[in-house]
Amino acid sequence: MVAGVACAALMGLAVPANAATSPELPSGSTYNLAADQSVNAFYAARGDAPLWMADSAATGGLLDALQRAPLDGLASGPALAAQAQALLARSRAGDAAARASAERLLSYAWVQYVQALQTPPAGMTYADAWVKPRRDSAASILERTAAARSLADHVRSTVKVNPIYSELRDAAWAAAQANGGQLDPRVLASLDRARDIPPQGRYVMIDTAGARLYMIEDGRVADTMKVIVGKADASTQTPMIASTIYYATLNPYWHVSAEMVRSLIARNTLDQGMGYLKSHGYQVMSPDGQLLDPAKVDWRAVAAGTDSVLVRQLPGPLNSMGRIKIPFPNGSDIYLHDTPNKDLFAQDDRSLSHGCIRLQDAERLGRWLMGRDPQTASTEPEQNVLLPKAVPIYVTYLTAHVENGQLSFVDDAYGRDTQVAALR
Repeated sequence: MVAGVACAALMGLAVPANAATSPELPSGSTYNLAADQSVNAFYAARGDAPLWMADSAATGGLLDALQRAPLDGLASGPALAAQAQALLARSRAGDAAARASAERLLSYAWVQYVQALQTPPAGMTYADAWVKPRRDSAASILERTAAARSLADHVRSTVKVNPIYSELRDAAWAAAQANGGQLDPRVLASLDRARDIPPQGRYVMIDTAGARLYMIEDGRVADTMKVIVGKADASTQTPMIASTIYYATLNPYWHVSAEMVRSLIARNTLDQGMGYLKSHGYQVMSPDGQLLDPAKVDWRAVAAGTDSVLVRQLPGPLNSMGRIKIPFPNGSDIYLHDTPNKDLFAQDDRSLSHGCIRLQDAERLGRWLMGRDPQTASTEPEQNVLLPKAVPIYVTYLTAHVENGQLSFVDDAYGRDTQVAALR
């Protein structure tokens, strides 16, 4: 595999001429051994004992990773691999100095590679401390690597990143080799975002571009379902958020947004009278939360935006939240929820909401999160149920996917790939 990969790396991966970025590496990029104090300090502390030279499987795994590292966000990977291979060849011929240089070069390259994997994507909001990205120091990366029971296994698990990412990268690499190094720029943007998903643990990932939710545990996709996400309009797009789910709300109220109270509730009340509110289970409240008599509200002023009231919808078959609402900390008031309108999931374009995420099978997700059927003992509204263990959630945006081992694409409806390309 190394020989084939090296050949492709020499060509350099390329993207179409209209793309704003290319993972191609300038051929003159090299590593200055004397300049890297972190690597030198690591070897001084271990009395110059080798790390990579003692494990050929780990070294091979690292070289393979470096040769396709432009896909991982490290453009210098192929040049570092070529430099290391040259030193290793001299080492095999008996050059002790080349062996020592190769050892340090591989450690330096490993640090660069791991830190590239830890670079957060543009546009992601980290709304909870649990999921804020970690960019390790060179010292901590090397210490953790040296402490691994199996260096080769440690390299392999780190390179995998996460199940979504590794599948997408493998398909992208195969496509680049088959197409003379050409790679659709949507792949690079999607890899940047998918790289942010954890390598292990139990978490929810939502891909708003593909309108699909994934339940991931033990490094595999345990379950998946369709979702409905925000419309393409700038004001209704579902943002990229990393946060944590702590609880689920059963029999939720629907707290209608101020904009929808003005544009929908007020206008329908003016057209249809007070019966509209009663038939839909709406309650009207003052800004301080006191129930109001809707007949005494100036609905024309509310519709005009010169007065305001709060509106919530009682739990029931018409409730827009369905039976379950799953909130998580974020500044955009985005949450997951059930919906009574299941027919919408049959549509290919499921960018239909005002930003929140509707679930095809909320009970199934609730069961996975709670470890039991999400049933209530009463009809009491707003029953908050703590999860047995908090579950991270990653709301991301992937326009490139893998189907039967091949790359496939969805439209960049939110225009985010274009934005990423403009930053590069």
